[in-house]
Amino acid sequence: MADIIVVDDETDVAFMIADYLQAKGYRIRTASGGAELRETIAAAKADLVVLDLNMPGENGFSLARWLREHHDTGILMLTGADSVFDKVAGLEVGADDYLAKPFAPVELEARIAAVLRRRRPKGLNNADALPAGHFAFGTYVFDARARNLVDTNGVAIPLTPMELDLVAAFATRAGQVIGRDELLDLAPPRGDEPFDRSIDSRITRLRRRLEKDPAKPELIKTIRGVGYLYPKR
Repeated sequence: MADIIVVDDETDVAFMIADYLQAKGYRIRTASGGAELRETIAAAKADLVVLDLNMPGENGFSLARWLREHHDTGILMLTGADSVFDKVAGLEVGADDYLAKPFAPVELEARIAAVLRRRRPKGLNNADALPAGHFAFGTYVFDARARNLVDTNGVAIPLTPMELDLVAAFATRAGQVIGRDELLDLAPPRGDEPFDRSIDSRITRLRRRLEKDPAKPELIKTIRGVGYLYPKR
């Protein structure tokens, strides 16, 4: 579960962001400006700072530069102006990503998750940086509440409900071998999807959608004579 500091001089915006992210399982602290940010991050490190660009006094560019010099934290910059100049300048001073106001909370969440994944040290357990209800599936992340699968950029992968059921089965049972009959029960056809009793055919289709090399699967391993396995990372 990641620790996030939301820095915005607009109290209502900061509280809106904090409430939404807390509901998603993140640990949230808020700061109204540079001085409060310095005190807050000195008290306990943060995995990511959501940083408003346009604040009175010390602005987001200066704070992002200071964070890069003194702390190993992700930085997602917010601004009211969607200008190319501000975006480039923000990235140049150390921001990991940039989001223009107004924004949909779900997009903010997706971008936060993407920054945390990119910054995660190799070999670190994915669960250490994911909010409640989110499960790593290779380089993807499955959101059990929203029932979607996103890539490293926070972009949702278009999957059928049955394919999402299969992803849910594997992502929530990492390291466990799941038999073919159990998979058929966990991922039945829905709506207009064809009723295919061959779980092997379904797995083959899903591999084509998600694996880098479907002929050499890394996400869904075949356990001959038993079933399938998503290896625990």
